[in-house]
Amino acid sequence: MQDAIFDSETSARAAEYRRRGWWPGESLAARYAQIVKANPDAPAIADAHGRTLSHRELWDAAGEWAEDFARHGAGAGDVVAIILPNQIEWQVAFLAALRVGAVAASLPATTDADTLADAFATSAPRIIVAAEEHRGHPAAEAARDAAATSGCDAGVLALVASGARRWYDAPQGERLEQRVPDTIDHIMFTSSTTGRPKAVMHTADTLAALNIGFTERYGLGPDTPIFMPSPLGHSVGAIHGARLALFTGAPLVVQDRWDPEEALRLSAAHRCAFTAAATPFLTDLVDADPPAGAPKLANMRTFLCGGAPVPPALLDRTRHEFPETFVTVLWGMTEGGVTTCPPDDPPERVASTAGAPLPGLELRIVEEGELAMRGPGVFVGYLGQDELYQSLLTPDGFFRTGDLAEVDGEGYLLLRGRLKDLIVRGGVNISPARLEDCLAGHPAVREIAVIGTPDDRLGERICAVIVADHFAPALDELVAWAREHGVPQRQWPERLEVVESMPRTPAGKIRKPDLRTRIAEAHP
Repeated sequence: MQDAIFDSETSARAAEYRRRGWWPGESLAARYAQIVKANPDAPAIADAHGRTLSHRELWDAAGEWAEDFARHGAGAGDVVAIILPNQIEWQVAFLAALRVGAVAASLPATTDADTLADAFATSAPRIIVAAEEHRGHPAAEAARDAAATSGCDAGVLALVASGARRWYDAPQGERLEQRVPDTIDHIMFTSSTTGRPKAVMHTADTLAALNIGFTERYGLGPDTPIFMPSPLGHSVGAIHGARLALFTGAPLVVQDRWDPEEALRLSAAHRCAFTAAATPFLTDLVDADPPAGAPKLANMRTFLCGGAPVPPALLDRTRHEFPETFVTVLWGMTEGGVTTCPPDDPPERVASTAGAPLPGLELRIVEEGELAMRGPGVFVGYLGQDELYQSLLTPDGFFRTGDLAEVDGEGYLLLRGRLKDLIVRGGVNISPARLEDCLAGHPAVREIAVIGTPDDRLGERICAVIVADHFAPALDELVAWAREHGVPQRQWPERLEVVESMPRTPAGKIRKPDLRTRIAEAHP
């Protein structure tokens, strides 16, 4: 698809990616088959319910599921939607899809009905895999209803609590047209300002480039178990958990319901050495009590933190709470990337930047300070939204990310916020990122989001929305804190709202549009 869609210049870049080894031209299933052959009895996956599978057991279980998929009509190029929680069956279903040559379309188990219907209408899955029940919610029934709403005639495989599988056959009727290009390996969904999810298309090569980059930068392999509390249905969990474990042969340890004390126990029990998770996970682990007789995350060599801004004050605390762990910002998107600091970077660089690009990733600042990227780990299009995709490309193939950023003289990324998060106060564009970083260090602030609220005179005013830690500060305290820490006066907060919790995406990002609506409804 990449060579067919783009011009000769892009085809030349593709050839270079192959020459450099960033695009290995190998399916993930074929690679994993060699790992199974070499180490059949080594651990492959463990979940929070105490269940484990070896590589051979995972391969055999996926083979049984793959036969089931084939009997129900799924084959090469068909879409298999996976909407399971973080448990061993997620990896079984995913590997089964790979083994029949299907395209996995992954969504978090908590995805709402409207989003499911939109995702199914776009991807037209042949099979949908969901839990019969998840956290008291009839997930499989909801998936069947969403499929009917979308006009999709997919069969549904429901995973029963006992571990059994129950099939609901596809309704008879006209099948939605399959529109996935031949070279696509995985579809992941990300939010959109229009409300309709964007179906992000990756090839086996674009995702391998990300796995290769992390493997080389952090010395990953079969002996570096991966801990993954992020939803496997989200890009962080899928790329840096499920796929990375199959790519390296490392054990994958998954947790479904987040609990920081349980996370510390699981990580220690399985000697986990690598994880990638959103800022709330890191915050909770910093605040959690340490296990008896050992530092927190004693075996964890690398913790990549992204999905939401990571305040420098939080990174400073990790050096005391996790003395054995290198913690760095991970910047990336479902669309790809990514940047992190290498493990030998000094603390001041780790605290002040979002790191350096993985090999081959090119970064450029375009109009209005927007960050654009191209490289071997960047996606190849939005399924069903090609006009949107083309509108976000520069003439020479850089993808405009929507992030405001700078790139310093050594190639390190400095994030400045999101274009759509800009506060327009009196005709001046103000990024909330600096104030958010500053106020995150206040002892009374547990979580912070800075948004614009409507103002008749200035258009918008700067509003700090916080979740308080023990006691709520006053607005003038936050203004004084911002002044003392060098925030320019034009960026000081003019309004304070204290909330019980922040609306978030499955990846941990604060949903600022939802937060603005909530504040407006509470104080019309």
